[in-house]
Amino acid sequence: MTPPAGADGRDRPGEFEIIGEIFAPLAADAPGAWGLKDDAALFHPSAGFETVLTVDAMVAGVHFLPDDPPESIAKKLLRVNLSDLAAKGAVPRGYLLVTAFPPDIDIGWIRRFAEGLAADQARYGVSLWGGDTVKTPGPLTLSLTAIGEVPQGRIVRRGGAEAGDDLYVTGTLGDAALGLAVLKGELPGLADEHAAFLVSRYREPEPRTALGPALPGLAHAALDVSDGLMADLGHLCSASGVGARVEFHRLPLSPAAETALRLKPELRGLPAGGGDDYEILFAAAPGDAARVAAAAAQAGVEAVRIGTLLPAGKGVAAVDEAGREIPLKQLGYRHF
Repeated sequence: MTPPAGADGRDRPGEFEIIGEIFAPLAADAPGAWGLKDDAALFHPSAGFETVLTVDAMVAGVHFLPDDPPESIAKKLLRVNLSDLAAKGAVPRGYLLVTAFPPDIDIGWIRRFAEGLAADQARYGVSLWGGDTVKTPGPLTLSLTAIGEVPQGRIVRRGGAEAGDDLYVTGTLGDAALGLAVLKGELPGLADEHAAFLVSRYREPEPRTALGPALPGLAHAALDVSDGLMADLGHLCSASGVGARVEFHRLPLSPAAETALRLKPELRGLPAGGGDDYEILFAAAPGDAARVAAAAAQAGVEAVRIGTLLPAGKGVAAVDEAGREIPLKQLGYRHF
């Protein structure tokens, strides 16, 4: 995390001060980070393991609301990347961070951002290894690269699913999209406890890092649900050369989401296409249902069968209990 030389004379400290005082403590437990005083970090994967890398960027007003708490923004930035590692069957080890701060971000905001990272480092067993800190006229832009390791030859990819496989998803769907609706004032009348839960799911997703290492040898294919269930399922099916049928009535919903959807039925498509869930979607052989249940129980997370993979050419669709296709207006988030 080597900065341009010198402070800029403003109220906010310069790059060296921000890195040395705020970010360097996040690297204290990383032997190859050298206190963020070098140009690169060193990582030795464990014997018999391979390195897995993933990167995500977040922009204010696009991936989070500008007035979201800085601690939550930091946690979301880290967790969306840990979610990618979990879906590959990898154990997270460390991360690189790039921050582009606009002039309206003061030192107090940056300290709270670092506090959010510190809390999640302790929770998920990772540390900061390096990166870059720059200024920008705006908006606030953040990028994080997470590094993990997986047993050699055992990474779980998007390809590899087979026709006849069962389709599973962890946790619950639609919470994050409904949380964003709460923040936008689109769910007036929702009880405070339900609103708070949905907002927390939007701001601070739960990467399924405990389940991830159990996926190699169990899941034929997997990815995390970031853009929306149906959109991401389409990516898995494309990579694997299969089709899919999702049984819409099986999609797992939290009590808060069920209440919100009763309050505003026109949002009922969000569990299938809302995005920001960061749950793991994976395919497994029908004969492995008991193994899936055991792995999920061991990880402390629900994994619900929501459909079946079909031969190539059958398409990707959601159906009701009678097997009739359900038209969905929103399949997922589109970046462009």
